[in-house]
Amino acid sequence: MPKATVGAVIVAAGRSERMGRTDKLWALLPSKNGREEPLIAHTLTAFQRSRRVHQAILVIAEEALEEGQTLVREHGFDKFTVVAGGGRRQDSVLAGLEALDDVHWAIIHDGARPLVTEKLIAEGLNEAEGTGASCSAIPVPDTLKEGTAGRIVRTVDRSRLWLAQTPQTFLFELLLDAHKRAPGDVTDDAALVEALGVEVRLVTASPRNIKVTTPDDLAIVRALLS
Repeated sequence: MPKATVGAVIVAAGRSERMGRTDKLWALLPSKNGREEPLIAHTLTAFQRSRRVHQAILVIAEEALEEGQTLVREHGFDKFTVVAGGGRRQDSVLAGLEALDDVHWAIIHDGARPLVTEKLIAEGLNEAEGTGASCSAIPVPDTLKEGTAGRIVRTVDRSRLWLAQTPQTFLFELLLDAHKRAPGDVTDDAALVEALGVEVRLVTASPRNIKVTTPDDLAIVRALLS
């Protein structure tokens, strides 16, 4: 493969613990074809359609492997290979990275962010070209308070604060090295790369790029799609 190839890792091996009895990945949401499709299918569609992405890995819980493979096959997601994730998010990301085949860039995205767009994927790649790393994020919109024991300690200056999202885009070898050096548990790939002293560029994303972690989040996504 040419050195400009791009691989994506969609991380979807979580346990949906804050969703009660609902497995968010398989919750049905409205789609443009008039049918309802699983949340994870909405996420994969953006990467399948993106002309910038050449191959992709869906990292899913081991017990859902067969279901994930069936989804990929029935939806014609021919860019995708399905692999089992690990106990931690970073284990799942590493499993996805190791399943990619000779790519130059790696995009990491949360499977539970179904409103990702092809435009945001492309912008992340464009921004990463400068330093080798980029992170989708939105400026903090609300006034921030630091508090303890039920009282406000101080108001925090929000002018330099951002809420990190995915996709996050990196030179493949850079991110692989960062994961192999990781000293402990992490929930954000950009933090690993930052720890190596690499500048991670910010890509202004959208509040619509919501991560579904609770039933309320799912209701918001459903409303936006409707």
